[in-house]
Amino acid sequence: MITIIDYDAGNIKSVANMLLALGVASRISEKPADISTAERLILPGVGHFDFGMAGLERRDLIGALNDRVLGDGVPVLGICLGAQLLTRGSAEGDREGLGWIAGDTVPFDRTRMDGSLRLPHMGWADTWVSQDNPLLESTDKEARFYHVHSFHMTCDEEQTTILKTHYGYNFTTGIRKQNVLGVQFHPEKSHRFGMELLRRFSTWIPDAGAMAA
Repeated sequence: MITIIDYDAGNIKSVANMLLALGVASRISEKPADISTAERLILPGVGHFDFGMAGLERRDLIGALNDRVLGDGVPVLGICLGAQLLTRGSAEGDREGLGWIAGDTVPFDRTRMDGSLRLPHMGWADTWVSQDNPLLESTDKEARFYHVHSFHMTCDEEQTTILKTHYGYNFTTGIRKQNVLGVQFHPEKSHRFGMELLRRFSTWIPDAGAMAA
């Protein structure tokens, strides 16, 4: 069963509905006790970085998340804001992130973009594999996912970036470190591509080598 974390940051029912369509059992919870027994986790979310971190703190979820993800190695998938919260922090706010990924969340760099491009980046975008990963195969050249964001993730180490997208310039849209995965886009709004990604996550077991890295 997948536990979808409710920290008042939205987009929860859409994720649950897609999992239901896949026949994957899930539950929505804001309880630390449920996090502590979760088989795998999804951290969804939309909105401001500091609001998201405050929601996790207010529900006393950070300790349970650290124990289950870092201590027990349970697979976790962050989606949109949820993926950004995996980093050290964001230029959008002042709070520290979870810090599970060595990287930061930054605004789009206007100096690298055509002036006609609007922010937030909103809509479908081609996505390709940067590193081998459990979410998307390098042979899937048609993969497209739905994005809605004005900030994106950067990683200290290139191997942490597993998926990329182009909007003005190439940016990180998928990250991984051991059992921790994050995607900037919304798989729950990405039709068959998002459905396949969530299906793969629902059965993914991190290998021992990756966990020991």
